[in-house]
Amino acid sequence: MKNKIISFLLAVAVLMSSYYPALATGDGNVDSGSGGMGVGTENYHWSPGNDGVRITVIDAATGAPVGRPQDYTNIIPPAGMSYFDHKTKIEYLNGASLTLRYGDYAYKNPVPPLPRIVSDSTGNANLEAIKQYFCSEGAALMVSNDFGINFDMLTNGDYKLFIEPIAYFKYAGFNVGMTAHEAALYDTELGGAMRSYMTSLTHQNLPLSMFLERPDLGLPAYSGVSTGWQTNATIITYLGMGIISYTDVEYEEEDNVEYTIEYRPNTEVITAVTLSSSAEINYHSSATVTFHILGRAYNMSGVVMPAGGSQIVWCKWTTPATEQMVTISVATNKGVLSENQVAAKIVPLDENPPPDPKADDRNDTFSPVSSPINPERKSASWSVWWARWHENWQWVEDWQWVADVRWISNLVYIDGAGFVDYGYYYDFGQWFDFGEWQDLGWWDFFTANYHANLAAVSTIAPDEKVPTAVGSLMKSGYGINNTVTANIDSIQVEIDSHVTGAQTAVSYFPEFGYTTYWRLLDLTSRGRSSRLELKYNPFSTYNRRVHFTPVWYPNGRYDVYTWVLDAWTPVGMLSVNLTSGVSIEQSVFDDWYTNRE
Repeated sequence: MKNKIISFLLAVAVLMSSYYPALATGDGNVDSGSGGMGVGTENYHWSPGNDGVRITVIDAATGAPVGRPQDYTNIIPPAGMSYFDHKTKIEYLNGASLTLRYGDYAYKNPVPPLPRIVSDSTGNANLEAIKQYFCSEGAALMVSNDFGINFDMLTNGDYKLFIEPIAYFKYAGFNVGMTAHEAALYDTELGGAMRSYMTSLTHQNLPLSMFLERPDLGLPAYSGVSTGWQTNATIITYLGMGIISYTDVEYEEEDNVEYTIEYRPNTEVITAVTLSSSAEINYHSSATVTFHILGRAYNMSGVVMPAGGSQIVWCKWTTPATEQMVTISVATNKGVLSENQVAAKIVPLDENPPPDPKADDRNDTFSPVSSPINPERKSASWSVWWARWHENWQWVEDWQWVADVRWISNLVYIDGAGFVDYGYYYDFGQWFDFGEWQDLGWWDFFTANYHANLAAVSTIAPDEKVPTAVGSLMKSGYGINNTVTANIDSIQVEIDSHVTGAQTAVSYFPEFGYTTYWRLLDLTSRGRSSRLELKYNPFSTYNRRVHFTPVWYPNGRYDVYTWVLDAWTPVGMLSVNLTSGVSIEQSVFDDWYTNRE
């Protein structure tokens, strides 16, 4: 293909019964799954091989379809088949509705024939065969000819192929053909009836036959289970689609992937992008922004703005418990997003706890240093558009002629015939205004302004097991507690849906120069008013939430530096630096004594 390299963005799930060994998966962008087909009936039945694909050429820059989709299949569909208008999943996601048709189904029989697309319990689709077919020069030439697009233009990177699996089957005694997305939409309209009869086909093997392994064209990758029945929502959002790019696309390994934002594990966070629109978006047809994260969809709906406006849009979600990269795909039904993808890196902070202190530890050269200052942001402000209808009632004329046709007699005497009426009809009608008062108003737009402040306090105190502590005065070698209380303050009642409380605190200690080692605090009370305490110390005899001061620490101040963070808002994270401590005088050895009596 003139040395062009095809990067395959299509993850194909091969569905097989437990009686067949799993086939080897393809390259890193191909996945597989499993599932049996069950038993059909005369009126509800699918035969293996009765499948195909819908191909749509997509403008890579805009994500818009180029021309109409075309269906390809190896079979001759029944003449009296019911089907839906040829629309792509992208159009349905943008609000298109199902339009049912009967007969005159347009399709093409490709040469060479398609490989098997949808598996059943006795015949498995072949990952490599599907991949090689759609990535071949022959497939590109076929699409070029059928869509009337110059081959070089089709394969120079300006276009992508959007592929959807199709199944032809009998439902309620009728021959039907539909994509996975159409089946999910139709099942939603039927209240689940299709899933009840055709579960293994329409809600398992068909949708799982293709899904994206990497986000593309603003559509999310699928990382959920690739076996078992799927919900309509999952199918509509994630399944039954593949994308082929005719350019050399290189993907870095995960360790080298650049990330946009950094989060901590198992933390409630807010991910935000900006939505802009050159046209007015109002409540008659508001915008919905969808964030696709780890197999779930988070919607922010009811977004409005004036023409030329923009605002932050966001979702609140909880990060996974382990270190990893998370790709967040963002899509909207209206307007333009500042980003369609956010790469988040989940980084734990509990990997450098201090070592077990010893009674014979020494540091004769210790010299105290000033506590550090991490990035700090104690307040944030943002705004959200809202609109109010401005009434403008006007009389809208609707003039119509109301006929009043009457016969006008004109009697004329005719010899031999007598009087003959040579009359005529005349319309005495009038014009009447059937107009009405109409509200020709408009939307007035306003901003709701939000503000949040983070305040926190770190309380360092001798542990209650310290026998000789007096207030904040203690001897070195004993344990201290650190209790952090944090509060997000705002005057807006609805702010809870916009922010999270502070959820992370990390304490650094003077004996390590506030570097090298640190302790991560536990979140013991969650919410806008949160509480964090030191984790249980594995070196504590009594399993206390303590940090042991070194026995060699000199008399004077022992200040602990704590960075409080992960208080999230739509415009970023709030954090604060805290320093608090105790006074050291003498050491634990001064509490020892010998009784010789």
